[in-house]
Amino acid sequence: MSESIKTVCARCGSRNLVHDLENGETVCANCGLVVDESPIDRGPEWRAFTADEKNARSRTGLGISYSLYDKGLSTVFKGDRDAQGNRLKDETRIKMDRLRRYDNRSKFDETWRRNLSIAMAELDRMSTALHLPQNVKEAAALIYRRALKKDLIRGRSIDAFVAASIYAACRQSKVPRPLKEITKASTREKGEVSRTYRLLLRELNIKMPVDDPMKFIPSIASKLRLRRDTEQRAVDILRKAKRVQGLSGKDPRGLAAAALYMACLDMDDRRIQKKVAEAAGTTEVTLRNRLRGLEETLRDVEKQQEQVAAISS
Repeated sequence: MSESIKTVCARCGSRNLVHDLENGETVCANCGLVVDESPIDRGPEWRAFTADEKNARSRTGLGISYSLYDKGLSTVFKGDRDAQGNRLKDETRIKMDRLRRYDNRSKFDETWRRNLSIAMAELDRMSTALHLPQNVKEAAALIYRRALKKDLIRGRSIDAFVAASIYAACRQSKVPRPLKEITKASTREKGEVSRTYRLLLRELNIKMPVDDPMKFIPSIASKLRLRRDTEQRAVDILRKAKRVQGLSGKDPRGLAAAALYMACLDMDDRRIQKKVAEAAGTTEVTLRNRLRGLEETLRDVEKQQEQVAAISS
């Protein structure tokens, strides 16, 4: 039967068709003509009454994932029954047990497979501790696989490369996770992770986007428990400075801390410099230097605005 007859009534031309799944018929709602008597049921052949039953009986698994050492495509030998549910003969069962044992051993015969198994377990642990989204986790796994393929990990720490890959993925995805926070969740020291990160950038030719100071404002303001209007004032200060290229070449966290401190003074939501610097993960000296730079930049902006106003008038 052609596709047009299945979607259009042959008698009256109506498209108002009713699919009766119980009787296996497609009926025209206008004239009652049975349009199709043998529709194909494209659903599963099993029934499920709860979400748990549906998940348990579904025969599809996860898609390909770089964060799994085998990308989720491993083979599994299990059970002692055939496709019809009958118990296997003793000879066949012994053969299947032997195949299962060989299969499990062959998965870790190669060094790179064992390396990935250890690394992806550490990646999963750190991603959970750092509350990373799935896309960042996948990007970190892909960076690690590139480093492994280029043989950069030989003789070096797996955990350091995992931490460095996570930091690189966070930078690429613009997810605010400082190196100090990542090394706190890692088993390696900050100096080793930073050296490994620089090695990744150099050998894999990764170009990192420059961090915008405004993305650090919410996290620092949350730690200081600042009001919403104070936080918005800090963002406005950074936007003004950005228009005249006043943020180039400076530490983004220092700039964010300086803008928040300046906003605290403007909005009478005062915090001491030491607390602001600690919340931003920087020093008081850096905070004061960035504060002087922002003040000079804002004065230049005001002068430019006055000149434009004078010319226009």
